[in-house]
Amino acid sequence: MSASRRGSAQWASSASVTEADVDVLIPTARNGEELAVTLAGLAAQDEPRFSVIIGDQSGSGVTRSPAVRAMVRVLRAQGRPVELHRHLPRAGMAEHRQFLLDLATAPRVLFLDDDVWLEPGAFERLTDALTRHDCGFVGYAPQGLSHLPRPCPRDFGVFEPWPDATVLSERIRPGDAAVGRWILHNAANVAHLAERLELLDDSAFPYRVAWVGGCVLFDRAALLDAGGFTFWPLLDPDHIGEDRVAQWLVMERFGGAGILPSGAVHVESPSVLPSGAREASEVVFGSSASVLQ
Repeated sequence: MSASRRGSAQWASSASVTEADVDVLIPTARNGEELAVTLAGLAAQDEPRFSVIIGDQSGSGVTRSPAVRAMVRVLRAQGRPVELHRHLPRAGMAEHRQFLLDLATAPRVLFLDDDVWLEPGAFERLTDALTRHDCGFVGYAPQGLSHLPRPCPRDFGVFEPWPDATVLSERIRPGDAAVGRWILHNAANVAHLAERLELLDDSAFPYRVAWVGGCVLFDRAALLDAGGFTFWPLLDPDHIGEDRVAQWLVMERFGGAGILPSGAVHVESPSVLPSGAREASEVVFGSSASVLQ
């Protein structure tokens, strides 16, 4: 049994909870089904010691979902602190992420989307990778397993391993060739790539990314040093791409990497992001905001 996760024989224990090494930050605006799957994935993790902080912008509140309430109870019984914060009115995803970051106190933060399931052991491998590569962030690209029967080898041409597994700082801006790496994270590409590379289940192979969506572990001090999501006032509430802005700012100072194999699975529910929204990186990096100085 994990040193940080209480098993069922200790679920009624009143022992104090140990301090978290990672705060898992989950912004949500859904009705609960997908979030319950995400929380179930977290409940299957042994290490590290973590807490969960949920920012709820759903219409009726995620605690109306019996599945969400059940998984919150499981996590708490395991010794994982869980906070639920109703965060309204909506001011956009960047502001929502900054709200959660301001609540975090652990030395590392995992931004996890509310529709991503982690396989057992995935969280520990990701945290070990951040320690090993000593950079600003590492992430798993969530894969859509419905696409497993349809490999897209043409997308593998953008795959760039970090030489000698050494993650360095890198500057990316809109229009740069490096932005084209995003295609690698389509469909189930990362699953097929892991097979092609003959990786083991416990491998942690670092590669260059345009950005990673859905499951990103940051060194919190590095994210704060890069400004976090404090650029949010520059954006209209309906925007997309705020995660890539924060990652590019961290990459430029501390480096960042994707990790293979990916232990993250996308639930493949319809997106709740606004259609036709403005790309945040085009706004932020086209401005003279002090956050970028």
